[in-house]
Amino acid sequence: MTTVTSPLAGRAIGLAAVPDPVFSGVMVGPGTAVDPVREPSIAVAPVDGIVVSLHAHAFVVVDGEGHGVLTHLGIDTVQLNGQGFELLAAKGDTVRRGDPVVRWNPVEVEAAGKSPVCPVVALEATPDALADVAEGVDVPSGGTLFTWR
Repeated sequence: MTTVTSPLAGRAIGLAAVPDPVFSGVMVGPGTAVDPVREPSIAVAPVDGIVVSLHAHAFVVVDGEGHGVLTHLGIDTVQLNGQGFELLAAKGDTVRRGDPVVRWNPVEVEAAGKSPVCPVVALEATPDALADVAEGVDVPSGGTLFTWR
């Protein structure tokens, strides 16, 4: 069983509240989303594992059980071309839960006309594989978002 923790502080709002049909329709995978605290912050690894994909606006960490967790920093933020994001890890790095991955500022994302809401998704999982999915609660960075059976 994998415990997936929040890569940032904010309010867990669930995927249905994400203003993007790909995430809200659970097409990428099940999980939840975090509406982040509006201040500069560092997105951290949600599980122990290897960074297998890393972009300024999104990253995937795969744990020892093969569970891939996508953290997407904001919606349509790929259109910002990395502006306002700073990579703190590299693809291929081994990370521990809570290790810094990307520095960003949700305020700047909003100022650019994008949503700062951050989906945290269990890739290639079925919805029934997740338990205790956080929704409607405040979560600290490192707080539990869901467990993956």
